[in-house]
Amino acid sequence: MEKKYPTIVSALIGLVFLTGCGNEHAQKSAIAETKPTLAVIPKGTTHVYWQSLKSGAEKAGSEFGCNIQWIGPEREGDRERQIQIIEDVIAQKVDGVILAPLDRESLAPSVEKLASLKIPCAIVDSAVASDNYLTYAATDNYLGGVLAARRMGKILNGRGNVLVMKYAPGSASTTDRENGFIETTQKEFPGIKIADSKYGQDTVETALQAAEDILTRNTDVQGFFACNESTAIGTLQALQSQHRTEIKMVGFDASPALLDGLKAGAIDALVVQNPYKMGYEGVKAVAQAIRGKPVEKKIDTGVTLVTRDALDKPDVKALLNIP
Repeated sequence: MEKKYPTIVSALIGLVFLTGCGNEHAQKSAIAETKPTLAVIPKGTTHVYWQSLKSGAEKAGSEFGCNIQWIGPEREGDRERQIQIIEDVIAQKVDGVILAPLDRESLAPSVEKLASLKIPCAIVDSAVASDNYLTYAATDNYLGGVLAARRMGKILNGRGNVLVMKYAPGSASTTDRENGFIETTQKEFPGIKIADSKYGQDTVETALQAAEDILTRNTDVQGFFACNESTAIGTLQALQSQHRTEIKMVGFDASPALLDGLKAGAIDALVVQNPYKMGYEGVKAVAQAIRGKPVEKKIDTGVTLVTRDALDKPDVKALLNIP
């Protein structure tokens, strides 16, 4: 009988081993089937621009097997709310973050915290004062300002007074556009003077009031540059309400209201970004990093100057999602 014990014990050990292997395989399968949850945190949620970024993020989420949690401040400019949202998603133990920082400096500690917790973070749209992020997917905003300045120089034949509607202090993306426009104008078009500038802040209503104020102060004006969607819409409305049709306007971004203004000739040109691609590339990068794949540190999502004559071009239609 004693000779049988080793055989029985061996059989029991083998059974336990196989059972353990089966459980481990099941656990691995369950992990593989679990989709990572990524928080996409824009500067705001109301503008058409951010809805386009959301569409790109959701498309990438579908393609790369991620759950997308879309949550941002209701109003652009609410830095405290954006910081709190980041704290909330950290507490929820999300697997990654895609962030469009409202402010270059004040959002940097949040990005540093995400890095310290090993939560991969992609920065989109606007830069942050930290290098501890996974990737930065955005427009070359300075180049966008350069394109706007060169268009303004062309349509004014290199001479005239120009107003600049800025966005808000601390916003890296729009500051780069403003600097690109002002510095290029001063360097390449000495006959054009930047007569005045003002911050439009984060809503169409505040931009409209700021544009009306600056137009009232300056009667001898030939050009007006506005650096984002809300400031461009507010500027367009101010020009229309004051019947300043002689002023040539160059704007930034492409909402339905701005495209209508372009088609009607009230806007001469729009500098257009690709927020859809920003959202897509941001989610793709985080999804790839979670799976251990390499990611580019910087992704240029492109910038294009669009005039009324270019609206029928296939590439412009695709960019603007025009049927």
